[in-house]
Amino acid sequence: MNSSRPAPPSSIVIATRESQLALWQAEHVQQLLTARGHTVQLLGMTTRGDQILDRSLSKVGGKGLFVKELEVALEEGRADIAVHSLKDVPMELPGGFALACVMEREDPRDAFVSNRYAALADVPQGGVVGTSSLRRQVLLQALRPDLKIEPLRGNVNTRLRKLDEGQYDAIVLAAAGLKRLGLAERIRATFTPEQMLPAAGQGALGIEVRAARADLFDALAPLAHQHTWLTVTAERAVSRAMGGSCSMPLAAHGQWAGDTLQLRAAWGDVQARVPLVRAQGQAQVRTLEQADALGLAVAAQLREGGATGAGTP
Repeated sequence: MNSSRPAPPSSIVIATRESQLALWQAEHVQQLLTARGHTVQLLGMTTRGDQILDRSLSKVGGKGLFVKELEVALEEGRADIAVHSLKDVPMELPGGFALACVMEREDPRDAFVSNRYAALADVPQGGVVGTSSLRRQVLLQALRPDLKIEPLRGNVNTRLRKLDEGQYDAIVLAAAGLKRLGLAERIRATFTPEQMLPAAGQGALGIEVRAARADLFDALAPLAHQHTWLTVTAERAVSRAMGGSCSMPLAAHGQWAGDTLQLRAAWGDVQARVPLVRAQGQAQVRTLEQADALGLAVAAQLREGGATGAGTP
């Protein structure tokens, strides 16, 4: 990298999926960058993750299916940045790519959505609850082993439509997505982290660039939120250490108490053959390296408790 800083880019192209939520996220970043004097355009794309809707992500390659095409656009120079929901970003980025910015987090919790029941406790024995997440599946099984947990794929509106058609008694979605789309009124109850520990990075947006683009690192720096970045770094370190992907029922969530980051994690078996394994740790965290170290320590606790690098050992 040259000692003199490159000039900020006059024009920035954002690669984005074309789902309603992904477009909201990209347009949010577009507005923030435009307000800072940049000319910003969107490059809408359809990813493999958007195309394959008849099988669970864990069976067809994981959440990386939502980002690969966007990375190709960055590599080929058709786009400069890609905006991702961090819980959809693989724990290890391909060589030559980097997270240039993590933005302030929206509500990281999971939301209970139902037309019939006010809370999970109200769903009758044998009721059908929909989710696409193995993490949510094992946590729901721990809370209510008497329920039927059924797969649920599609974008937010598709999932809500399936609920409204009566295919499910209730569904569980990320609160952040519903709030960003102006659908907060569909939330009947919000799970506390004690009830349902969120996924690593849930509710946070990350901006990916080619690692060599120092000009973009500078342009994106004002959008970064340091506390969120430190928190999700610790969460993602847990998942990375466990070999994390969407095929692993793993939760990791950090919360601050002053300058101390308290990190909790949970691992489960989708066949419910073994009880949930939980771990927690805390440390004063001021750097990404310290956040990473905390995540690795909590992952080690999970392994000591019997967690393995796969959901069905």
